[in-house]
Amino acid sequence: MTGLAGRRVLLGVAGGIAAYKSCTLVRRLVEAGALVDVVLSDAATRFVGAVTFEALAGRPVLASLWQPDRALDHVRLGQQADLAIVAPATADLLARLAAGIADDILAATLLARTAPLLLAPAMNDAMFAHPATAANLARLRERGAVVVGPATGALAEGPSDRPGRMSEPEEIVAEAERMLRRGGPLDGRRVLVTAGPTREPLDAVRVVTNRSSGQMGYALAAEAWARGADVVLLSGPVALPTPHGVARRDVETTADLGAALQDELPRADVLLMAAAPADYRAAEVARGKRPRQEGALSLDLAPTDDLLQATRASRKPGALMVGFALEAGDAVERARAKLVRKDLDLIVVNDALEPGAGPEVPTNRVTLVGRDGAVEALPLLPKREVAARILDRVERLRV
Repeated sequence: MTGLAGRRVLLGVAGGIAAYKSCTLVRRLVEAGALVDVVLSDAATRFVGAVTFEALAGRPVLASLWQPDRALDHVRLGQQADLAIVAPATADLLARLAAGIADDILAATLLARTAPLLLAPAMNDAMFAHPATAANLARLRERGAVVVGPATGALAEGPSDRPGRMSEPEEIVAEAERMLRRGGPLDGRRVLVTAGPTREPLDAVRVVTNRSSGQMGYALAAEAWARGADVVLLSGPVALPTPHGVARRDVETTADLGAALQDELPRADVLLMAAAPADYRAAEVARGKRPRQEGALSLDLAPTDDLLQATRASRKPGALMVGFALEAGDAVERARAKLVRKDLDLIVVNDALEPGAGPEVPTNRVTLVGRDGAVEALPLLPKREVAARILDRVERLRV
């Protein structure tokens, strides 16, 4: 479940080539559980037909002020929506919205709306750079509109290194969810998330590391941002895209992660320590590349620093500390001891040997152990849902 589940979303599509991406946007909104009412400008129907959007949304599409038996639907839809999105928002539509002109079905619906407005501009880069477009967007922002993008990248007329390309549907959905979920305990809070493994060099080529994929930490970062938090993600080396809206700092070694923690932690209201730092490093790092040799190779390993323990002096007063523990055997009792030893408010523990949980898989089964002794065992869930359950607990602790 997401913050869009059961919410009514009005999606306005203006007449630009990026309208083809709005088809994917409808799909993503429906997958998130939203009820989507699509309104097409007159020009939009020349790019994508109404029947396409009707099939994707599973609901009737409004495409003209003159549709039989729908004379006042633009008023009804505009006032029933929980959120209005315009994607693409063309230069022409932005100008008409800024001036309050309601000369087609989309502009009239948006003028009648009472819901918050999310705009995803898309146009030629020179049109976006024009002072008139900048002034129109500034006026709409003053009236409360939220703007996502535009991005740089290929336009219909060719490559460009200037803004103009419509944001991707997944980014628009993320912005929409954040708009609908703001106002909770994490809204405006600074949340620091660590994710992924660290790598300790043996020589210039080889490293000591672990199987952490970073999926749990990235899911936590995305979920915290969706709840209105300002999120900083300290990431080890992983093959994952940065969640939309999240500020990411890359680290390599456990020492790098420790230094980044000491830098960021004094400003953090919540720490979610989901990273899996390497427990050992080479006692001596060889220069160059160790040559292959016959027989066994012996290496001296030294323990890395205990990062959570080392943060105790630099924590912001009143900040909430959440640790993670991948254990085998008596997992909950080990977690309780770690929670006390490291002065945590909550620890998330999972069994390293359980199929379908832990690193390198999209699901996880965790148990939440609180400072107050409360234990909550969750079922096997997708990691984004696990992240939501963890942050539900964090929000209850913040209240």
